[in-house]
Amino acid sequence: MNIPEELKYSKDHEWIRVENNIAHIGITDFAQSELGDIVYVELESLDEKLNEGEVMGSIEAVKTVSDIFMPVSGTVIEINEELESNPEMVNSDPYTDGWLAKIEISNPDEINDLLDANAYKKLIGAE
Repeated sequence: MNIPEELKYSKDHEWIRVENNIAHIGITDFAQSELGDIVYVELESLDEKLNEGEVMGSIEAVKTVSDIFMPVSGTVIEINEELESNPEMVNSDPYTDGWLAKIEISNPDEINDLLDANAYKKLIGAE
């Protein structure tokens, strides 16, 4: 199970990488493996300001659909348009090519509420 040390994680299995006040967001390797083969990613929240915990989109796998939640509050400034034609990138490379969105963080203090890699490993039982 790939759980990069430099990222932060939500209890809903999203990861976040912060650079200045911009964050890349995706789903974790654990989440994509639990979902199975991803066939569609829906992110219609471009330019929307969303609060922590609000739904920003959904991921459809062969047997299920799962919501994607905002790990911190902010405005969605970019979505990964490559996923429209290649949703399987979330399965093959969830932390780089399979990123979902970039957000401009509106409340940086919320980052402190996220899990580090060790806490996320404990959450999913991967210690």
